[in-house]
Amino acid sequence: MTSITFSDLLTIIFVLVDDWYQSEGQSYLNGKVGTHPIFTDSEVITLVLARDFLSYPGESQFLAHIRANYLALFPRLLERSQFNRRARALRLLVEQMRHAWLIQLGITGCTCFLLDTKPVPVVGVKRSNRHSDFAETASYGRCVSRNWMYYGYKLVALTTLSGLPVVYELVPANSTEPQAAEALIDLVGSSDIVADKGFIGDPWQTTIYDQTGNRFWTPKRANQHRQNSPEFDRWLRHYRERIEGVFHELTNTGCCLERLHARTLVGLATRVIAKITSHALRFILSLRFDVNVQTFSVQTSISH
Repeated sequence: MTSITFSDLLTIIFVLVDDWYQSEGQSYLNGKVGTHPIFTDSEVITLVLARDFLSYPGESQFLAHIRANYLALFPRLLERSQFNRRARALRLLVEQMRHAWLIQLGITGCTCFLLDTKPVPVVGVKRSNRHSDFAETASYGRCVSRNWMYYGYKLVALTTLSGLPVVYELVPANSTEPQAAEALIDLVGSSDIVADKGFIGDPWQTTIYDQTGNRFWTPKRANQHRQNSPEFDRWLRHYRERIEGVFHELTNTGCCLERLHARTLVGLATRVIAKITSHALRFILSLRFDVNVQTFSVQTSISH
């Protein structure tokens, strides 16, 4: 095992992004008016995704780090406000690239998923929310496991058994777990979905099965007449721990999911898309290049 420099990592990410952009991405921009920017879309997307691999709390600090140390790679680096506008304008393109990477990773035929939710606060509960950009869509909610009141959203996500998010959505923080699941459950069909006790409810699960063919597998409450076998409960716990690990990584690496510092809905969407896409990029880098971005190490030498 050898270490990899952040400069080399940026180069690999740029090549991955630009290869997709040149072959597929530009087709989504047909009809886009204006001259071609000096700082290319691929450069913007590269930095949007790479930001999640360093622990800088804000975009300004990250761009200052790039300007101070890697300007040779990005000699036409934009100032922060310009970069932020470009990142927001490219958010849907980043999501399209994530879908292309999921196809490369071979998960399109996946029929077994993990489901969970995670708090995404946007404005402090003691501040006035009436005039914020989130006033019409966000709400107050409580994270039961942490006994924590917050204002914002829940991120609900379906991941593969290996922990790769496939589909996701933001719902108001006061949504129940079943309501959160309904925001995206029809995006997959005839699948087995492993979830926690928040999704228990035979009538609801039966309705979901009748509508989508999706079957929910959850632990049982102690007072339920029908119980799972001990072996099956151990299997459930194993995979529940995996998705909890995914959300732990989303929260505690790079840009913290609970401190995205977005001021608008578009800004929040941009940050969440970047966060989920960066997570997919981790899988690409590991499988194709043996690169572990958490330790900045590589298992084998990289062929150029």
